[in-house]
Amino acid sequence: MPLQQIEIMSPVGSYESLMAAIQGGAGSVYFGVGKLNMRARSSVNFTLDDLAKITRICRQFNVKSYLTMNTVIFDNEIEEVQSTIDAAKVNGVTAIIASDLAVLEYAKEQGLEIHISTQCNITNISAVKFYSQYADVMVTARELTLDQVAAITRQIKERDIRGPKGELIKIEIFVHGALCMAVSGKCYLSLHNHNTSANRGACLQDCRRSYTVKDKESDTELEIDNQYIMSPKDLKTIHLLDKVLEAGVEVLKIEGRGRSPEYVKTVTRCYSEAVSAYFNGEFTPENINRWDTELTTVYNRGFWEGYYLGRKLGEWSPVHGSLATTKKIYVGMVANYFGKLGIAHIRMDSHDLSNGDSIEIIGPTTGVYEAIVSGLVKNEQPCEIALKGENPTFPVSRPVRRNDKVYKIVSATS
Repeated sequence: MPLQQIEIMSPVGSYESLMAAIQGGAGSVYFGVGKLNMRARSSVNFTLDDLAKITRICRQFNVKSYLTMNTVIFDNEIEEVQSTIDAAKVNGVTAIIASDLAVLEYAKEQGLEIHISTQCNITNISAVKFYSQYADVMVTARELTLDQVAAITRQIKERDIRGPKGELIKIEIFVHGALCMAVSGKCYLSLHNHNTSANRGACLQDCRRSYTVKDKESDTELEIDNQYIMSPKDLKTIHLLDKVLEAGVEVLKIEGRGRSPEYVKTVTRCYSEAVSAYFNGEFTPENINRWDTELTTVYNRGFWEGYYLGRKLGEWSPVHGSLATTKKIYVGMVANYFGKLGIAHIRMDSHDLSNGDSIEIIGPTTGVYEAIVSGLVKNEQPCEIALKGENPTFPVSRPVRRNDKVYKIVSATS
């Protein structure tokens, strides 16, 4: 399988993340608009009015654009489904990610490319054959082993199963990010406790909390020590990416539409580099260790490889939040950028900034600019440190924009 066939699919919940995904090397991005997607409440979503800009940016950088419409659909939402698909078609969205037949049928009628969502729980070749009348790409259930995935990709070729475009069905798997305790995300805990359905994009994540166990007869309570027993560690497959590719997987999906731009850029970059390394004979323990270290710097609940190697029981997170080894501290905003000089002028709203500090400048057009500060100047004089309330300048290697936010990156234990 040639390098150019492998697609890194990155999550996008903002324009900052969109640019970060592109900078990280994504071949495609997926995003939601409105409420008909599985992150309708847990992340900031785009609107229909954003579609023109998103698709224009994607075309500019030769990146595919996938619109997620993968919730359960009710009768009173059919009109919204159709108007959303119509808007996607007008604006040139590459494909619709869907699971409900209302979406599948109308998108097919309109001639849009369709990808099958994880909500369809694809676990066998018969399911692939059925959905091939609608879709060209399908994500397999996260509970499958890589051997089971390989059996599906092999049978697709043997049986010559093709999608509406006339091409062999492509298989996609999740390679990195949050996992749900439920089978392919079909959880009803939030619905049961709060009447907000995970399958309607409104999960309140009760599973991520700590719990006690109570004996009803004696009132004895036990706290589950150091384990969030319904909150799995995050999926990470970069160390077994060779096995993923050898299983015939062509689309590598990163979870995280609610994550920060630096998360999107870092994870996308690591997996993009790893794919290239595999084909270039550089998929070495040294490089894997480097990617592992980089991936720990951004949001994670700890890592495991999921069920891909045959694990029968999940690994549970020891924390409620993130185990990232670094954190970002807001410093200020870009007050001006002098393009001919390559100089950024910073308004210091909080904290200080010194030569040698690691920083990120984040904005909707800038994406994520990463650098080590050098050449600080204030009051037209070189300096080693700039304090809160001051307005220093320093060189940058590519354009940044006014009102971009400036963060200092420090150890999470600082």
